[in-house]
Amino acid sequence: MTEAAELPEAPAVAREVFGERFPDAVRYAELLADAGVRRGLIGPREVPRLWERHLLNCAVLSEAIEEGVSVCDVGSGAGLPGIPLALVRPDLTITLLEPLLRRTTFLTEVVELLGLDHVTVVRGRAEEVLGKLPPVHVVTARAVAPLERLAGWGVPLLRPYGEMLALKGDTAEEEVKAASAALSKLGAVSTSVVQVGEGIVDPLSTVVRVEVGESPGGVRFATKKAKAARARRRR
Repeated sequence: MTEAAELPEAPAVAREVFGERFPDAVRYAELLADAGVRRGLIGPREVPRLWERHLLNCAVLSEAIEEGVSVCDVGSGAGLPGIPLALVRPDLTITLLEPLLRRTTFLTEVVELLGLDHVTVVRGRAEEVLGKLPPVHVVTARAVAPLERLAGWGVPLLRPYGEMLALKGDTAEEEVKAASAALSKLGAVSTSVVQVGEGIVDPLSTVVRVEVGESPGGVRFATKKAKAARARRRR
């Protein structure tokens, strides 16, 4: 039996969550179960739980994001949470940021196939695109790195008063405590752990929300951004 054949039928709640884009969500799940496994983007053991653990778990992140903002999904990988978020929120402008070619190739194929005109795929690391990509309102991430390291990559990409939303598991509270000093240096003014997905996913999706002030990334990154801006003007 192929991995694609092991993909379970979508739960009824998925139709409610994805609405008119439900057929596209099914197609994306099929791509993950087939090409995603063959290309090593997800493990074969994840196929039976793609809907609950991955697509729906990521789609409910939309509950924490305001209308009409710009989003950068750092370390997007196979498109989680960026693609499910794009399917349920056509009002968002989303950048899928991923350094590995085989992953950006897959992401580009998915975006084109599903007609996600509000999504752009960018190959690169967060520290490489700093000053090259427009600052965003929201940075998202899932299963990328511990919070302290993730914040060092994601927070500098934010606009003033933006926020980073990191999907985490049971270690969320511990990670927040461990990263407290680093977050403060990065310009964070508030950090909290929230849960989303009531009535949709069980357990609920846990999100670490890091809100920043007027200097996302702190003084060091503000200086780096200014230098990058000056270099662009000289070209």
